Amino acid sequence: MQINSLFDHISIILGEPKTPANIGATARCMMNMGMSRLVLVDPPVDPNKDAFKLAAGADEIVKQALVAPTLEDAIAGQHMVIGTSRHAGRLRRNIRSPREMSEHIASFVPGNNIAVVFGNEVNGLSNDQLALCHEIISIPSSDDFPSLNLSHAVMVVAYELFIALQTAVPSASRELAPAEDLEQFYRHLQDTLQTIGFLDRDQPGRMMCSLRQIFNRSQLDSREVNILRGILSVINRMSTKQP
Repeated sequence: MQINSLFDHISIILGEPKTPANIGATARCMMNMGMSRLVLVDPPVDPNKDAFKLAAGADEIVKQALVAPTLEDAIAGQHMVIGTSRHAGRLRRNIRSPREMSEHIASFVPGNNIAVVFGNEVNGLSNDQLALCHEIISIPSSDDFPSLNLSHAVMVVAYELFIALQTAVPSASRELAPAEDLEQFYRHLQDTLQTIGFLDRDQPGRMMCSLRQIFNRSQLDSREVNILRGILSVINRMSTKQP
């Protein structure tokens, strides 16, 4: 299978980018590495066409970029969502380097749609946005100056994907559950655990972060999600029965 066909299943998502120039620079990096699927979450207005100026030949990627109001909307239809962060975080476990993640991703295409999500230039991805990601890429860099420009970070990841997919052996990969089905499961799980008193209603975030990582490591398919939700529904019914 041609590498371009494999890249048809991989999207780059920019979460609330601050400058149109970085959108254009990202598009150029993507085109260098054979990628074309760009999604923009709440992008800035671009009256001076700075994105096209920095795209330098990758204009079509900018023109055809999909626009979504929120990250949750942007990841609809994706089977694996990979966030990027230079802050490992005390509670985060599903973290890989760009090379490790690219080799991991290669085993899931073309059977699944995969998105790599980058945060904005100032703050990166928020905790709420990272919660929507199934795994995380952390790019190693100098402790003296660890922060990368947005398009440079995209290039590092895109390069590693390009190399990994060139050597990937096509296989019948298992189709994972879509991101929106997983989010419905996590909401169902949180509601159920709060109902039975396992989760603090006011501060469920820390435990839910750990539970998300446990299930994300399992890489659930749709049948497995339906089984788990069936179990939650029975628990809900039993917990609300009158004694």
